[in-house]
Amino acid sequence: MGVLVAVEGLDGAGKRTLIEAVVGHLTDRGLRVATLAFPRYGRSVHADLAAEALRGRHGDLAASVNAMALLFALDRAAARDELLKLLADNDIVLLDRYVASNVAYNAARTDQSTDGEMAAWVAELEFGRFDLPVPDAHVLLAVPAELAAERARRRGELDDTRALDAYESDRALQERTAEVYRVMAEARWHGPWLLHAPHDDPATLAVRLSKLIAR
Repeated sequence: MGVLVAVEGLDGAGKRTLIEAVVGHLTDRGLRVATLAFPRYGRSVHADLAAEALRGRHGDLAASVNAMALLFALDRAAARDELLKLLADNDIVLLDRYVASNVAYNAARTDQSTDGEMAAWVAELEFGRFDLPVPDAHVLLAVPAELAAERARRRGELDDTRALDAYESDRALQERTAEVYRVMAEARWHGPWLLHAPHDDPATLAVRLSKLIAR
């Protein structure tokens, strides 16, 4: 069974870019590597409904914190078999967002932190009821909220399909989410967390992750 690593961070933090770089370094070391990104837009009805809600559709759906959290959780639940197959066939699986994202954003929406009802509910729903595998490690991109927001804004201007949604355009929400992520990392929420700053070398992170496989 392969090692499961969830890469987390704000919108615009650079998760996709980091994962691509780390995959290159890991494959150069002869490791079998797979990736999976959540939400699975274009592949999952739950993810697409959530995306549409965040862009003003489906009435007051986006206003419900629990409803949005449930949609994102159902997207992952539907991918459970695919995820388990990737873990069985590879040395390491890198996820672009996972359960921690649901905790961070929705705890932030309700002005809670990792010790609040929202975090406990999401963890029980996804790791408990949906029986999703717990990551062997999380990687948090420790990018300042203002830098992530600027990256997300530029990305939306260059690609109409990635225009800012209600979460991405809410600067206060992004700042609260960054704080929840920080506390999650410090508290080692559901396992070890590795911090990766914008100036850090992806090759160094790849070495640290490869050591998880050797355990």
